[in-house]
Amino acid sequence: MSISSSAPLKRVLSGMRPTGKLHLGNYMGALHNWVRLQHEYECYFFIADWHALTTDYADTSQIRPNTREVILDFLGAGLDPAHSVLFVQSDIKQHAELHLLFSMITPLGWLERVPTYKEQQENITGKDLSTYGFLGYPLLQSADILIYQPDFVPVGQDQVAHVELTREVARRFNQFYPGAQGSEILPEPQVLLTPSPKLPGTDGRKMSKSYGNTILLTDPEPVVRQKLKPMVTDPARVRRTDPGNPDVCPVGDLHKVFSSQETLAKVYDGCTTASIGCIECKGWVADSVVKVLQPIQERRAGYEANPKKVDEILEDGKQRATTRAEQTMVEVRSAVGIG
Repeated sequence: MSISSSAPLKRVLSGMRPTGKLHLGNYMGALHNWVRLQHEYECYFFIADWHALTTDYADTSQIRPNTREVILDFLGAGLDPAHSVLFVQSDIKQHAELHLLFSMITPLGWLERVPTYKEQQENITGKDLSTYGFLGYPLLQSADILIYQPDFVPVGQDQVAHVELTREVARRFNQFYPGAQGSEILPEPQVLLTPSPKLPGTDGRKMSKSYGNTILLTDPEPVVRQKLKPMVTDPARVRRTDPGNPDVCPVGDLHKVFSSQETLAKVYDGCTTASIGCIECKGWVADSVVKVLQPIQERRAGYEANPKKVDEILEDGKQRATTRAEQTMVEVRSAVGIG
């Protein structure tokens, strides 16, 4: 009698900074995809609280409460601790150890050329970002990734440069410090490009907390409807009788993401013939958004009412992530010849 053995699942790693309650942009840009991936891969998802220090080091009062909000949103969105390892970055001290070792071998120029380094220095005003920690945050990100030796890192197009840096760091480490029989200790992870639909905020720009145009995953139905009511629409529809084009309308973009094909057909027909007004169209998209948010909010409320359960999930995640990270560090320390 033969015993069939299934191949081990490929490993995926991703994380999110704790900026407070998550919004629809965070959900569609990452969480929605993570929930799907957890049934196809061995998944590690974490809350990057050390990364919050790179910009908010002067006031850390919100990092801990924000971390709690994010884990609740993770669980509400459908991340399942039975299928994913969920943990807080600072609970796994091996991240910091690997980051330190990487800092010894990484050329300064590699960090200075990361696109978001100059962009954020220009865009984030009122904070002194001329710190070692801010310059080195992509390297900490590389340590976050490589310590789990993942096969894939799910990212949007704007994060591809960070994964490429991670691959370069792995390559350089492997050249300096080969493992047993010349093996490579840190495999170069591949980018897993995540579909990220166009999701405008209530002012038509990209949904972002910095613009104050978000719909939070925790917003109750009346708040969702209130936020959507003044949302910008197709500028060509000056009067109710003017026909519009959903393809150039931010409300139309939301319909494409959240509404059913049946509702979408009504939107196109009603808008292009001016047989419906923008208020009615916004009401329909509010219906669709509320329908998506309802199960998320119900799951979240269940966890919120049971803080001990959340603590247990994070403790279990800490143990599992620590075990896996330490496996890598045992190899790393041996190859480096230190520790």
